[in-house]
Amino acid sequence: MKAYTIKALHENMDALEQQEVTVEGWIRNSRAQKAFGFIDLNDGSKLSGVQIVYEKDTVDNFDAIAKVHIGAALRVNGTLIKTPSMKQPFEIKASTVEIVGPSRADYPIQPKRHSREFLRENAHLRARTNLFTAVFRVRSILTHAIHRFFQERDFMHVASPIITASDAEGAGELFKVTTLDLTEVPKDKDKTVDFRKDFFGKKANLTVSGQLQAEIFAQAFKNVYTFGPTFRAEKSHTATHASEFWMIEPEIAFADLNTDMDLAESMVKYLIDTVLKEASEEIQFFDRFVSKGLVKKLKNVVEKPFVRITHKKAVDILKAAKQDFENTPDYQDDFAKEHEKYLVSHFDAPVFVTDWPKDIKAFYMRLNDDGQTVAAMDLLVPGAGEMIGGSQREERLDVLKQRMEAMGIPEEELWWYLDLRMYGSTPHAGFGLGFDRMLMYVTGVENIRDVIPFPRTPKQCEF
Repeated sequence: MKAYTIKALHENMDALEQQEVTVEGWIRNSRAQKAFGFIDLNDGSKLSGVQIVYEKDTVDNFDAIAKVHIGAALRVNGTLIKTPSMKQPFEIKASTVEIVGPSRADYPIQPKRHSREFLRENAHLRARTNLFTAVFRVRSILTHAIHRFFQERDFMHVASPIITASDAEGAGELFKVTTLDLTEVPKDKDKTVDFRKDFFGKKANLTVSGQLQAEIFAQAFKNVYTFGPTFRAEKSHTATHASEFWMIEPEIAFADLNTDMDLAESMVKYLIDTVLKEASEEIQFFDRFVSKGLVKKLKNVVEKPFVRITHKKAVDILKAAKQDFENTPDYQDDFAKEHEKYLVSHFDAPVFVTDWPKDIKAFYMRLNDDGQTVAAMDLLVPGAGEMIGGSQREERLDVLKQRMEAMGIPEEELWWYLDLRMYGSTPHAGFGLGFDRMLMYVTGVENIRDVIPFPRTPKQCEF
């Protein structure tokens, strides 16, 4: 008999009532008495599992089942019985229970509360807990929703390279890629590494962004997006930084900053609305056990229009605030977390901050007519601060060259990026959304290490 998923049993329990069914999964909890026992079985298809009731008079291997340990894999045949007066809507009265994969008594994930640190050390097993079952299912739903959002709007997906010779952000925090023998590194006459003898014949690194490649395709397909892994060799140990993370980076041609913000607002609302609808059980779980008020916070983002203010106006608001900040707001500086928190609280809504000082933003952002600011935007959201960073790109060749020179970026490394500006360049814009931080936001989970299946951080590359 073909096994049902637990999700399918929930969806079809009326039709399957009093019917013989088969279900497969792993034991989350087990309680055995002299004549009968209960097993909480979960197969990963749904946050909640199914209760298996087995009796000595009906199950041949009753004694073996009563002794089976948490974590064991079972195949159960039995009758589905609705239980409207109990906590669960139905249970399965077992006729046969097969131990597919036994588990040892020292199985680490026992039915009790474990610390997040302990679960990270057991990342190969933590997906079997309620918290991580919920987190990683929401991650899957959100992944699909991203592609669906852009595909429904005729955006083309671009597979940007993982290995590249460019540093889109100019930050220099790169993971270098090489096949050179590190015990005998070839050197030039000036004692520097001779990368001409390396695999690619030049310096190469893991990508920090797919933006520049997306800009290439936007000048051929108009509306495109990338969605893939990016890497930063930043030795940060904060709860919001990881060395490997996924980025969503759309790029739109014939577009300005306002069009860019329209797209970003639509996308954020779409993603949150999708999770609220398609992962309602998980979101309710997070609201109850992880982040009180999560549902209200998420609905607030979906239902309210996003505010748009300039960086100067934002600083004006901060300076007029009737509270003291640890970091004094300045017209030439970025915002501290306390500033972002105040701004979203002030408007009680997500806030786009635009027109940033040019000296604190990337070289590719379009210089405004005032010569002092760039057409950039950051999206600040309640409970998280900055979620999205984007800009209108500099399409004017002469201005782009001036910006690169001022920021010390060699033209020869990005000759192709400059080349684009000579052959039918259009005003275009785009943004980046850190997928893992978005996942933190919709789940209320406060540490990025707990929304990535196998997190990569300084000194951590297990599994």
